[in-house]
Amino acid sequence: MQDLGISILLDGRNLVRLLEGLWVTVRIALLSVAISMALGVLLGMVMTLKNPVTKALSRVYLETVRIMPQLVLLFLVYFGVTKTFGIHLSGEVSAIIVFVFWGTAEMGDLVRGALISIPKHQYESGRALGLTGVQIYRYIIIPQTIRRLLPLAINLATRMVKTTSLIVLIGVVEVLKVGQQIIEANRYTAPSAALWIYGAIFFLYFLVCFPISRLAGRLEKRWQD
Repeated sequence: MQDLGISILLDGRNLVRLLEGLWVTVRIALLSVAISMALGVLLGMVMTLKNPVTKALSRVYLETVRIMPQLVLLFLVYFGVTKTFGIHLSGEVSAIIVFVFWGTAEMGDLVRGALISIPKHQYESGRALGLTGVQIYRYIIIPQTIRRLLPLAINLATRMVKTTSLIVLIGVVEVLKVGQQIIEANRYTAPSAALWIYGAIFFLYFLVCFPISRLAGRLEKRWQD
């Protein structure tokens, strides 16, 4: 009977190596998401200012991130910046820099949209009740903004987890790179191993992203009711 390659998953430390690679992926994504959310909140608040200079700069930043593919940014930071300026950056650090650069822009735009979606009469009602500006934001604006923002921020986190698969191209040994190494090491003894290895990687990504996606959907549905 032809070896289907599924046994390769359980051979030696292959499954453990895939899980270790998955942890590298998740670690990079979590760090990037945490930093992006913190910086994105600040950027979103800046983007709502009426100052034409901040509006222009934030728009240029946002459009640059949207136009430039993440892969190009990864190459630009990992190969371009390090060689040009003689800075030593590991693949993981380069990936975090790029994902934070991208995630901050996306998060900032989400925060801006959430803030400007609050009707003006909410501010006016707060002032009519005698609330200060800080109290209006604390008790009225921020709770409503969080409800609008949280499901979208969770979806951004899911996108970031999936996009980390690109870091294999700058040499980071994450789950996809580990899978390629296992397939290459068994290309003669188990030619069909690629199906099972990549299938396992798909399943691992699914295990990480599906609960996050479901959480975002449930929060959005709950807060819209």
